[in-house]
Amino acid sequence: MTTSESQTVNELYEFGPFRVDAARETLLRAGEPVPLTPKTFQILLVLVRHGKEIVTKDDLMKTVWPDTFVEEANLSRNIFMLRKALGETAQDRQYIITVPGRGYRLAENVHLVPQEEFAIIAASHSKVQVHVKETSPWTWIVAAVVFLLVVSVGTWRWLLHRRVLLSEKDTVVLADFANTTGDTVFDGTLRQGMAVQLEQSPFLGLISEERIQHALRLMGRSGNEPLTPGLAREICERIGSAAVLEGSIASLGNQYVLGLRATNCHTGDVLDEEQVQVSRKEDVLNSLSQIARKYRTRVGESLATVEKHNTPLAEAATPSLEALKAYSAGWKTLSSTGPAAALPLFQRATEIDPQFAMAHAMLGRAYGDMGETILSVKSTSRAYELREHVSDQEKFFIVTSYDMVVTGNLERARQACEAWEQTYPRELKPHMFLSGIIYPVLGRYEEAVQEAKKAVEADSSFAIGYNVLAMSYQALNHLEEAEQTLLQASERNLEISDSLMNRYQLAFIKGDQAAMKGVSTAAQKESSVEDAVVDQEAFAEAYAGHMQEATRKSQHAGNLAQQASEPDRAAMYEAGAALREALFGDVATANESAGAVLRLSRSRDAEYGAAFALALAGDQSQTATLAGDLERRFPEDTAVRFNYAPTLRALLALKHGDPSRAVDLLQVSIPYELGEPPSSFFGFYGALYPIYVRGEAYLALNRGPEAAREFQKIIDHRGIVVSDPIGALAHLQLGRAFVSSGEKTKAKTAYGDFLTLWKDADSDIPVLKQAQAEYSKLK
Repeated sequence: MTTSESQTVNELYEFGPFRVDAARETLLRAGEPVPLTPKTFQILLVLVRHGKEIVTKDDLMKTVWPDTFVEEANLSRNIFMLRKALGETAQDRQYIITVPGRGYRLAENVHLVPQEEFAIIAASHSKVQVHVKETSPWTWIVAAVVFLLVVSVGTWRWLLHRRVLLSEKDTVVLADFANTTGDTVFDGTLRQGMAVQLEQSPFLGLISEERIQHALRLMGRSGNEPLTPGLAREICERIGSAAVLEGSIASLGNQYVLGLRATNCHTGDVLDEEQVQVSRKEDVLNSLSQIARKYRTRVGESLATVEKHNTPLAEAATPSLEALKAYSAGWKTLSSTGPAAALPLFQRATEIDPQFAMAHAMLGRAYGDMGETILSVKSTSRAYELREHVSDQEKFFIVTSYDMVVTGNLERARQACEAWEQTYPRELKPHMFLSGIIYPVLGRYEEAVQEAKKAVEADSSFAIGYNVLAMSYQALNHLEEAEQTLLQASERNLEISDSLMNRYQLAFIKGDQAAMKGVSTAAQKESSVEDAVVDQEAFAEAYAGHMQEATRKSQHAGNLAQQASEPDRAAMYEAGAALREALFGDVATANESAGAVLRLSRSRDAEYGAAFALALAGDQSQTATLAGDLERRFPEDTAVRFNYAPTLRALLALKHGDPSRAVDLLQVSIPYELGEPPSSFFGFYGALYPIYVRGEAYLALNRGPEAAREFQKIIDHRGIVVSDPIGALAHLQLGRAFVSSGEKTKAKTAYGDFLTLWKDADSDIPVLKQAQAEYSKLK
């Protein structure tokens, strides 16, 4: 921007029915003022000064917020407010045009008012003065009428500028409650209680704890720092939120006074102020519910939605201040440090109040994030039993979590998420459950991308959203988009430890050894993902036939998981080792590893890995027992019904010499065969296994073309299979399929591709020896 753009002397612009007075920072329509916040007006001024020229988002942010970091969401919110003030609708962009990927411009021609015209207009805006001489009473009457008219117009204009309500697109930053009682039980507790109450509203948008933590990091502040009203206002301005909610509690003799004030963080205008006197400490939470309800109605929410979604805090959460305090600390720790550190705090909340449904739910979520599925199932099941003692918003969370974690019925979970989105359109969690868990298992990656995009667009600082979006792109083989998504997160200081796994997988698919090594080095400083990255290294080594090194790394990953008291994860790492050994022909070692898996854990995904390895190793009896156990324990589970059980039953049919039966058993898997089963989330194995086994069945039937089609699917979907050993073996199996169909030239190429992958593999691997012998016969 040029220096002349900062001048505001004698500038008056016209476009459409509007006049923009730069000096007075006033927007007029047909001579009447249109209320705008200062920042919104500055955005308009930049746009009119450029006429129909495009102004980039970066230029707008640098001009309107010089020397201050703000998120793009701040600009987007102000553009929304400007469009609303100009009378635009979503269907009719009459004045401001969005230029995708670049910025904004005006649709109308802008006219700069000449100086002589400006003087006339300025005079029309001057003060009204009434001089009264001592004449007839009629003169006084006329003067009085004029005076009253001026006062009325002035008052109306003042009210117009002062009247501020929140819209359905506005968000609110909730500050810590100022506690002057001396009783520490209120510290953090009342803020969490207010959050529970306000999150019941489909109208209000509360800035998440994760987003606040991110803003604090960008500001160089500690995540444990108290969120004072001043700090909350600074965050509010930086992220483009609309208002700050400040609460307080004070002693009044033996009683308490609860207060709540909502302030526009851009103008300082008070939107609402509530106060209530509480006679007993035990009644504080009920009184908090009352003032939350009043606030919701006074800032613009309809009475109907308030009545529909208004569960009292004692019912929605807990009547115990101590339990709520522990729960609040757990949420804050989860956002700032991670699930392992939050676990004891959520556990403490459930110990104080065993009926606290959301504390059990969050305990289940924390265990799930750590890959401890058995403990996650236990806590999530308890939350489900208590689901009638929560708000509508929290019930959606519990019911969806129950179907994802306990029953595994992902179709029902999908339906719950869709209802959740409709009821609470601003909530991010249903988008993330759909994009990060449900759609990947169902193999619906395009829809996963769309849901992840919705989450990132709704909250540009939502770190996990970028990770999920990158994984969805990767599954579609859109590797460039995946890398750009992770780069965008990095540039916005939104990288989290889980992104290391994304980066490692992308580097592996591209064959970028230097990048893989860089991630491995970085992971050594991140205890929460070090074991997972080491296990990915084990798969990468095995993919190239380096089994000795793969075994060493698998053992290291398992040791790290057990040291962190995560037996389910350790079992899945062992299962990955058992699968590699079985697939590569080391039957004896595979049997031993599978036994170790089952001694560590009987979780669904670990048990499936062990059963698959045992089936390949020839232990048909134990495989049948484990398959039956999975079917009995998880009768509704989408992964078990359409992936795990059919694949195991098909393997058993192959071992019994009935490949036609194997093909028939796998028919049920076809709609889901490109999905990523839960075993691939933490164990990195299991994706495309139904396709691999179907290919083997076709080979046994001497149906070469059909077998080739199946193995080619695996090769074509590197973004899904990643470093699973079937990705390497698919080249060998493709060669065998071509031999079966008499296509010798193609067979040589496929065998050559496999042997190139394994050019420096350990020489004693049975499948390598077999491949070399088969290839020599083709020459």
